[in-house]
Amino acid sequence: MHLATRVGGSIKKEDVQSAVDRYEKYHVCFGGEEEARKANYSDMVNKYYDLATSFYEFGWGQSFHFAPRWKGESLRESIKRHEHFIALQLGLKPGMKVLDVGSGIGGPLREIAGFSLTSITGINNNGYQISRGEELNRLAGLSHSCNFVKADFLNMPFSDDEFDGIYAFDALCHAPDPVACYREIYRVLKPGQCFAASEWFMTDHFDPNNQSHQKVKAEIELGNGLPDIKTTRECLDALKLAGFEVVWARDLAVGSPIPWYSPLDANRFSITSFRLTALGRWITRTMVNTLEFAGIAPAGSARVSSFLEKAAEGLVEGGRKEIFTPIHFFLARKPLSRS
Repeated sequence: MHLATRVGGSIKKEDVQSAVDRYEKYHVCFGGEEEARKANYSDMVNKYYDLATSFYEFGWGQSFHFAPRWKGESLRESIKRHEHFIALQLGLKPGMKVLDVGSGIGGPLREIAGFSLTSITGINNNGYQISRGEELNRLAGLSHSCNFVKADFLNMPFSDDEFDGIYAFDALCHAPDPVACYREIYRVLKPGQCFAASEWFMTDHFDPNNQSHQKVKAEIELGNGLPDIKTTRECLDALKLAGFEVVWARDLAVGSPIPWYSPLDANRFSITSFRLTALGRWITRTMVNTLEFAGIAPAGSARVSSFLEKAAEGLVEGGRKEIFTPIHFFLARKPLSRS
């Protein structure tokens, strides 16, 4: 019931279906074009998160990202460990001022703040996610150390050299221009400090001339509100063009004991991640359809559930073919002085 009544986020219940129509038309699967997605990325991403956030929280938890996973480790445990890994890579210490770029409802923000005893600001352009994040901050007793700012991460309302560390999880893939995005992060980071991210990219195995590869890419873009997924090489080039020194970078999917896409694999069963299994998704889909028919969930809810399932299929296929990764990690430093 909590899931069904929150579908649409800040969109009025009677407007959800038309919002789904407009969102779908941005994407290749529905005749949309990349340039239109880039030009209207803010509207597209806002609609996506208004429509999808309640499904994310219901199925995945408060941290909307993937993680490399060890044997014997639950999905939630792997996510927390990955967040601690990012904090350690940045060398976060009590008293530091930190920025979470594209913070969602603040799952990583709260985990990292508790782990590192730092003050963290989350920047997010979606009003519904911010209101939900503020509610969860209050429930966690972290309103004194964690806050949110509503803004576009291509135009952040912060001073130059303001933050001691900056990180992002599965968020910068929404940016239509990676170089512009990284330059803005560079601007607000103090000289000598680092920016760490775990992000979504197409790998070197991706062939843009392969139609099945393009189909997978389009399904992932539709189901995740993305204008155009870049390659890992384009990412590293963009960081350098923005002025960063790349300390190290690696696709953490390579060598991970349990594949990152395992929770989404319909052929796999898990008690700890039951909602993500084929049976769990069928139950969710049936529940959403029933509640929509009864008028409790807004019209269009089932279509949101459908394109999220299509995204899951694309993610699993992309992972199996090794043409896509959601856990490409990089650590980049802003030089003390620019030569």
